[in-house]
Amino acid sequence: MTQKTKVKCWLELKQAGNDRFKAGQYGEATHLYSQAISQLKKDSPKNVEDLSVLHSNRAASYLKDGNCVECLKDCNESLELVPFNVKSLLRRATASEAQERYRQAYIDYKTALQIDANIAAAHDGTNRMSKALAEADGPMWREKLPPIPTVPLAVREKLGRNCAAIPQQNGAAQSPKPGPSQEDVRRGHALKEDGNALVKRGEHAKAVDKYTQSLRHDPTQATTFTNRALCYLSLRQFHNAIRDCNEALNIDGANVKALYRRAQAHKELKDTKACTDDLRKLLEVEPKNMAAVKLLQEVQKK
Repeated sequence: MTQKTKVKCWLELKQAGNDRFKAGQYGEATHLYSQAISQLKKDSPKNVEDLSVLHSNRAASYLKDGNCVECLKDCNESLELVPFNVKSLLRRATASEAQERYRQAYIDYKTALQIDANIAAAHDGTNRMSKALAEADGPMWREKLPPIPTVPLAVREKLGRNCAAIPQQNGAAQSPKPGPSQEDVRRGHALKEDGNALVKRGEHAKAVDKYTQSLRHDPTQATTFTNRALCYLSLRQFHNAIRDCNEALNIDGANVKALYRRAQAHKELKDTKACTDDLRKLLEVEPKNMAAVKLLQEVQKK
């Protein structure tokens, strides 16, 4: 059998598995993916990228069938072959969540967001896990988390360009965006620090300019948006503050500062319902946040 024929064989098995998966025949898809994995290991054992994809595909079939144990095994195998595979991270997070392993699920959702900050499924999952962990572990739940892996910049750039589109909640596909370069990250951080120094001196308008420059270099930092939102609040530019908080929450759906500052802006704009909604969301994440409790009581009295 020639190399060309060998490759065609496992590719045909993979395609057949994909077809069964799309038809909702998950058991048959699992069987075909297993055959493809076995064939590829025999033919091209060093082809780790395709092998990682096959394990990730089989994990998706197991997940659809409710077999979280096997799904987790395949996701782990896929991620050992190709670390930070986005689909494998999301599938492992979903399986972990189904097994109430909320810490692991939270870490995987957050790791996926480092690669593509616009994955709706990861934002939604992060929000659910934040609430579940706050209920289970109390207001200090973040301190009980294992370390969240840092995705290297080179990996973020590669996966941001090459990873497949991630489905949104409504079924639409989300196009991946490349992350900022290492130089942009460095420059963005320096400008943010300049802005922080200006805030400490009460020079909020100048700080806004620094944060704006920082975001041109690195728009992935939620803290830069929340810092600029604080300045806009001081400058009474409430709509701008809300816009920045929205951007921060797109990056980190459970960002407490973004929720609190957006609530403050809504309060000033006399939007009591929006203010109350934000404070209640915040208190689901941090039930003992006294600033939020106090502001909520104040708004409810009015």
